[in-house]
Order: sequence, then structure tokens, then C-alpha cells
Amino acid sequence: MKRRIRLIAGLAAVAAGTAALSGCSAGSGEGDADTLTLWHYEGADSAMGKAWDEAIRIFEEETGATVEFEEKGFEQIRSTASQVLNSNEAPDILEYAKGNGTAGLLASQGLLTDITDAVEEYGWDDKLAPALQTTARYNDQGVMGDGPWYGIPNYGEFVTVYYNKDAFAEQGIEVPTTYAEFEAALQTFTDAGVTPLAESAQEYPLGQLWYQLALSQADRSWVDDYQLYAGPVDWQGEPLTYATDTVKDYVDKGYISPDASGLKAEDAGLEFINGEAPIFVSGSWWYGRFISDISGFDWGIFEFPEAELNLGSAGNMWVVPTSAKNPELAYKFIDITMRPEIQAILGNSGGLPVAADIADITDEKSKELIEQFNTINERDGLAFYPDWPTPTFYDELNGELQNLINGTSDSTTVLTNLGEYYDSYVADFRE
Repeated sequence: MKRRIRLIAGLAAVAAGTAALSGCSAGSGEGDADTLTLWHYEGADSAMGKAWDEAIRIFEEETGATVEFEEKGFEQIRSTASQVLNSNEAPDILEYAKGNGTAGLLASQGLLTDITDAVEEYGWDDKLAPALQTTARYNDQGVMGDGPWYGIPNYGEFVTVYYNKDAFAEQGIEVPTTYAEFEAALQTFTDAGVTPLAESAQEYPLGQLWYQLALSQADRSWVDDYQLYAGPVDWQGEPLTYATDTVKDYVDKGYISPDASGLKAEDAGLEFINGEAPIFVSGSWWYGRFISDISGFDWGIFEFPEAELNLGSAGNMWVVPTSAKNPELAYKFIDITMRPEIQAILGNSGGLPVAADIADITDEKSKELIEQFNTINERDGLAFYPDWPTPTFYDELNGELQNLINGTSDSTTVLTNLGEYYDSYVADFRE
């Protein structure tokens, strides 16, 4: 295997060097035809880090080319991407965040390569479920959902219901298969003096539960309106009114502690890890943490009952800058990461592969997570996240839900405010 150069220099230094190159245009430099420069921000011991390291080994062995790999921080790449990718210092391939404000923005600025031809050549579209493809395609305004391909997702993520099996057994509760059974389980725990839901309103968990409740009353058309600006969103309509009223009802009934208004995601996760709350509605990114940190009880997952749509999406993507010197090598590397053996490394290391053969997953706990993800994908059930529509909606949603559970705002006020935040941004895309 050829020597790989792992450069640690920060993007700020690259950007500074770029600024000194007056008169140089993007893509004007000559690159080494036998070298692939690659950036990603996955830790070496993470599922993705292990998988990509093996992909690099296979790539070098099969192509005879050398990979120059630079491990970057997520914030390094995010904060300076527009400047660095608009230079001849850009890599041939990098990991980048999906969404309108990230990959979509760079695509609309002409900084990412339209890889549609490569997608068709390698057949990557046949390996990705429809919802996973959504975040890989952007129109000329940078809005996801249609238009050319600008990236290939390299893993997946979704929100599920984590539950304490021992606590359920102690109260004689079966895994709920209907929403009525789910509410009955919440009430049983409350009657026993246990606050059932681990929650945080200061950060994302409560917003995720709120959106999941809305999705339980919605369809794909509603999701397209909310996420893709396909049509107007009625902020006093059934899905959002139901979700907001139900969250308030959960607080009033004791299913959610009012203290959640001041808690962060880590606090809610620790409530579940420590056995203080028997139910936690949150993302697959907790799964590996729970495997390693929970020792006092048995736990599992189930889908939110009677909901055809679930929060989730593809994870980050491989993208190829327009200034890449060796895009064909980049495509060959992407194709290797989509192979069953690389996807299996992801799955058996605690990640969530997008194109794995379930027969290759030998870890039973990992298989449980992947099978649920695959089931959701088979029905085109991924519906993204509540804060995606605008760059500031994450903070606005958290703030309004804090007001709701504190009792300082009612449901109508919360939805009116959220609607105003939302409409003020998306109006530009509907003119």
C-alpha cells in the first residue's frame, strides 16, 4: 500500500495561503494524476473512520494511486468551505453536510461538481432509497429534492423510540404497537410515580418529538410542503396543532417534566442511561453510546406507533469540488465506499450503512437498528428534521417549545410565531 500523507494543518491556514494567490482561479492548478486528496472529519475509531480507512486501502491497492488524507474538524470545513473550495487548494473529494444551507448553498454558488453522469455510470441511485436521494440533489436555488446530483450519502440516521425493557417488564407493559397503547404506557409509568419521557427543550430532543407527533398526522405531500417549499404550510392546521397541543398535554399529565425546558440533549440522554426515565425518543446517533454506557438494564427500540413517517435522512455526503483536480479518482473512491464489504464495516462498528446487505451484519444489536432503518426506507418513510427549512429555525423552535412547556405561551401563539419565522424565510423561494 502506498504511503498516505495525513496533514493536520487547519483550514484557516489553507485559506490564508489561498488569499495570497492573487490572480489564481479555481481549478487552475495542475494536480498529480496519481494522487487523490481527501478530507473528512470522522474519528479514526468511529464506524465511519474505520470504514473509510479500509476504503482508502482498497482504493490504493486497486488503482495504484496514493491518497493524501487530511482529517478536518466539522467546524473547520463548515466555516471556510466557500472560500477554500473556490481555490486551487480544494481537495478532490470531501465529506460535507447535507441540506439547503450547506451542500445546497455551495451547489448554488457553483462550488460543487454536478455528478449526475457518475451516479448513472456507477448505479449509485439504485443503491439509495428515495428519501436518501433527496438530500443529494439540489436545484439552481440550492433547494434539495430535485435537480442534479451533487453528493452521495455515506451513512444514514433516523429517530426511534428507545425503551428500558426492565422498566417495562416491571410495570407489565408490552411494546406498544398502537398510539393508544403508547399513551397507556406513559400513563402507567406516571401513575407509578415515574416521569416516562426523557426530554430536553433547550436542545433538539423535544423538537424531534414535536415533529414526530406532527408526522403521525401528516403525509408525504405535507412533508414536501414543509421541507421542500412545494406549497404553503398551514401553521394552524391539523398536523402542527396536534403536535403542539399534545406536547402541552404531555406536560400537564406528567409525561414530560417542566424541568425539561432547561435541559440539554446530554441531560436527557443521561436520564435514559441512568434508568431515571424509561423512554427516550431520539436519534440513531445515541445507539452506540447506549451499547457502551448502559449496563444496569436491558434496552431496545421500537418505531413510534402508527406513524408511517419518521424523522431521519441520509447523513453527510461525499462531494466533489468543481476545482477538484482528479474528479475521476474521486468517483472511484465513492464507489468503493458503497461496496457491501465497506458498508458492512460501517454496520458492524455501530454505524448505519445506506447500502449494506443485512446478511453481512454479524452484530445482533447493530442488526436491530439497521433492520428498522431499512424497514422505514422500504416504505419511503424518512421525513427529515423539523429545523431544516430555515437557517435559524433550530433556535426558534427550541425557544417556542420552551415557552410552551413553561406555560408562558399557548399552542396558538407558539404556532403563530413559528409560522412567521418560517414564512419570512421561505417566501423568497416561492416568488
